[in-house]
Amino acid sequence: MNTFFIDNETPWEAVGEGVKRKIMTWSDDLMMVCVHFAKGAIGTPHHHEIHDQIAYVACGSFRVTIEGVERVLKTGDAYRAVKHETHGVVSLEDNSVLIDTFSPKRGDFL
Repeated sequence: MNTFFIDNETPWEAVGEGVKRKIMTWSDDLMMVCVHFAKGAIGTPHHHEIHDQIAYVACGSFRVTIEGVERVLKTGDAYRAVKHETHGVVSLEDNSVLIDTFSPKRGDFL
């Protein structure tokens, strides 16, 4: 676990076409992740069995779909997808960024 997250000391991890992430910090019960998207990059629709997720749009814009409901979210907006809710995103601008939080932590990310 990192007590401090220093952005320029943390490398990006490629996780899909046009998508990369940095694990910012975590505890057993909570995790924060920075996810960067190129324009048109897709966060494939999926759901979590045990994780609740809240995401904050730090930069850019996304088309977000949760349980079939679609909204365009821009910088400063956020969404929540609780366990078992199908959710996905499409980046509408280059260099769009989500700050994802998960409860509990995503052990599969570590």
